[in-house]
Amino acid sequence: MSAPIKVAPYKDVALGAPDMLVDRRPDGSIYAKSPHTMPTAFSRMTDALVHWADIAPDRVFMAQRDGAGPWNTISYAHTLNASRSIASVLLTRNLSAERPIAILSSNDLGQALIGTAAQFAGIPFAPVSPAYSLVSQDFGKLRYVLGLLNPGMIYVSSGKQFAKAIAAVVPADVEVVVAVDPLEGRSSTLLSDLTKTVPTADLERAHAKVGPDTIVKFLFTSGSTGNPKGVINTQRMLTANQAMMQHHLPFVLTEPPVLVDWLPWSHTFGGNHNVNLILANGGTLYIDDGKPVPGGIDMTLRNLKEVASTIYFNVPKGFEVLAGHLKTDKALAEKFYSRLSLLFYAGASLPQHVWDSLDESAIATTGKRVRILTGLGATETAPAVFNSTELCDKAGMVGVPLPGIEVKLVPNGGKLEARVRGPNITPGYWKQPEQTKSAFDDEGFYMLGDALKFADANDVRKGFVFDGRVAEDFKLITGTWVSVGPLRGDLIAALAPFVRDCVITGHDRDSVGALLIPDLDACKAVTNAATATLPSDATLIAELRKRLETFAATSTGSSTLVARAMVLADPLMIDAGEVTDKGSLNQRAILANRSALVDELYAKAPSARVILPARKKS
Repeated sequence: MSAPIKVAPYKDVALGAPDMLVDRRPDGSIYAKSPHTMPTAFSRMTDALVHWADIAPDRVFMAQRDGAGPWNTISYAHTLNASRSIASVLLTRNLSAERPIAILSSNDLGQALIGTAAQFAGIPFAPVSPAYSLVSQDFGKLRYVLGLLNPGMIYVSSGKQFAKAIAAVVPADVEVVVAVDPLEGRSSTLLSDLTKTVPTADLERAHAKVGPDTIVKFLFTSGSTGNPKGVINTQRMLTANQAMMQHHLPFVLTEPPVLVDWLPWSHTFGGNHNVNLILANGGTLYIDDGKPVPGGIDMTLRNLKEVASTIYFNVPKGFEVLAGHLKTDKALAEKFYSRLSLLFYAGASLPQHVWDSLDESAIATTGKRVRILTGLGATETAPAVFNSTELCDKAGMVGVPLPGIEVKLVPNGGKLEARVRGPNITPGYWKQPEQTKSAFDDEGFYMLGDALKFADANDVRKGFVFDGRVAEDFKLITGTWVSVGPLRGDLIAALAPFVRDCVITGHDRDSVGALLIPDLDACKAVTNAATATLPSDATLIAELRKRLETFAATSTGSSTLVARAMVLADPLMIDAGEVTDKGSLNQRAILANRSALVDELYAKAPSARVILPARKKS
């Protein structure tokens, strides 16, 4: 199947040139930047809304299903008018950076209006992961976040759905605004009532004071290595990053993007990258209330059968689930690829079998491949820093720096650690000066914590390849460095589809091991075993042992030889920081919380759950 994929042509799409200027210093550090000038940006994201409300007032800005029913829509003109009305009310509520608006619920049209209204008024808002209210059992992270913020207002889509969290954590004197279902036993305000206000001259004066350094929002890191950090996001960061993206994706300037998107707005990928891509370029965002999980994918499939995206963004797990349906559902594939310009993944590496499956579906449906791209960034960078444009056949290519970004690569443990500086970089963490200080080096570069390497040492224009997280790498007891990121990606590919993700072990041990997070559907399809018995199921262990032995045959030494593994049965815990609501894993948190399992993995007398592949013969 690989030969037909590689010779099939790509669909034509205009992308920015993959150019890069490189300056190598005597100390081994490398400085890199784009030779291109960053396009002119809007001064404020609200200026984009005003622009499109004038140019295309009736165009749909956002849409969301009414439950399982039809789409509710808001146009650019409606969004502008409603936002200005809400903003006039916000100005009367004594809100500020010290008393911002906290948004606890998932993506919805109400949150879109609250967010744009807050920007008109110059009042910061903070989208908080809904999992802290709806999945958490102790509300620990929600309590911490709200304690740091001291919000003057809370917004939720449904008072009934969030009543328990509000009662447990939100002080009685904080106003709660709801889209539906007013709270019982506590005063709350309907969002629709706020839209009835006639904007005043106070709003014009407040909006005139909003400038590049005005705080738009606080976005919280996952908190997987401690309490979440509140990343300050300014107007300059958001507008600059969208201008950079217009260089990278110039086709959005002539073809306003259309997205069907579930990615949470409490994270920078969904809330900054995607929402602002729509707003800056006059596009339309269909809020997907589905998710790539059992019970959620059906809604996503229905939405994708009705609305054709021009760009489709997702995390690797989302693409993996979708890829299977694209292979078996012809109507879905025809709609999905009908006007799709590119696929874009982020958050983790895309497994090779998923990449190949997407290529196969595109070719079978259209006769052409659709580019699969990624980039690199962080919550602190609003988020894009690097983006790929080069044609490639496997994951990991993050591309070149966007215009306006300066990159510094510093030798660190045999790798090149990436640091970045530019107008899209955060000024710091809210009320956390020590963490802010430690995030930047003495030249003002933000330290990403990611390692990069040149895709082609002889042609720097081809950009960079992701080379793992510096903090995740470790040494075996022999002193051998283990590069976790690349090894993890290779192992997942070798064990697919039975393993969804894995945690690499071996710090100060004599060999590399792995805790395997199973794909329950794939495992049960071959074992018929209950979830609790999967770690010791003979059929599954035999299959994984065989694959680990095949993988071992490709190893180049102890740093790439996975000598032992174990399947995890217990679900990962969001309260313990092991996983985010996007499904991203934190290696360090899992290893710390499950140290007893790591000890079992390396015990001299292995339990029945430990998989020991046969060693290669020397």
